[in-house]
Amino acid sequence: MFIDEAVLNIKAGDGGNGASSFRREKFVPEGGPDGGNGGDGGNVIIIGDKSINTLSTFKFKRHFIAQFGKSGSGKNRTGYSGEDLILNVPIGTQILDYNTRNIIYDITMDGQKIVLAHGGRGGRGNATFKNSTEQAPRTTTKGEIGEEGVFVFCLKLFCDMGIIGLPNTGKSTLINSITNTKSVVGDYAFTTIKPVLGILEMNYKQYVLSDIPGLVYGASDNYGLGHKFLRHVERCKAILHLIDINSENPLEDYKIIRNELKLYNKELTKKKEIIVFSKCDYFIESDLMAKIKELKVLFKTKKFITISSVARFNLEDLKLKIASTLEEI
Repeated sequence: MFIDEAVLNIKAGDGGNGASSFRREKFVPEGGPDGGNGGDGGNVIIIGDKSINTLSTFKFKRHFIAQFGKSGSGKNRTGYSGEDLILNVPIGTQILDYNTRNIIYDITMDGQKIVLAHGGRGGRGNATFKNSTEQAPRTTTKGEIGEEGVFVFCLKLFCDMGIIGLPNTGKSTLINSITNTKSVVGDYAFTTIKPVLGILEMNYKQYVLSDIPGLVYGASDNYGLGHKFLRHVERCKAILHLIDINSENPLEDYKIIRNELKLYNKELTKKKEIIVFSKCDYFIESDLMAKIKELKVLFKTKKFITISSVARFNLEDLKLKIASTLEEI
């Protein structure tokens, strides 16, 4: 199950209370104070983990509380500290304040560790209050309250190349054909409703590709699948822009997506791009040649590749182009 956003209620452990106690030993009628300190509360720690790529762990459980510290006791015994609560998240997870939506942390590396909520310090036992003027203090302090808050965990996938385009251009069929994944395929818009990752193996190297769900006009204003999936494009090193060669206006299709990328984040339009026309198996060879000439006029200096994922036409050339493009970055 792919989940790329979750709201979590986080609570670090409270510190244990300090103890009030006095030595009670045979032949020591007036023993001094020996109340121990309370243990510290556990922290809530977030760790980046490259082995996972979804926030599905947090779909059904939203409340996470670290262990509380134990109270101190007599004989100067300090209470046990609470254990830290560790939450593993995918690389690319951003942690936002629920109310302001400001980014607090950005998990970008495997093993990256941040303390999201600090546990409360343990309280002081009465033994710590003994001094030259107060030999038998009964004063203690309570443990501090652990930090808590509500946070939004938002995943922006890290991948080498994102496959984008209008709905029903053949993105899922393409990623199924050139990688090891099995994305859902259907002849209607929005067959894919979640990003799908696949591994392309070329020249003893592996490249991570992502089938990013169909974007539409107005996506930058959160129309259609909107911001939910535009954000995944931000973390792609390069873009494969897929266009249906049978479209009545392929240039307009291209411009729609490019404009949405620009409106959402103009930096996205600066990424290296491969333009690919899909579904060429609908044409006989002579008609395809004529169509390619027509596209060259429309797209002028922009280079493109024509493919058919179903007929596996030009897929090897496309794989080589993907590998060479990524190696240049």
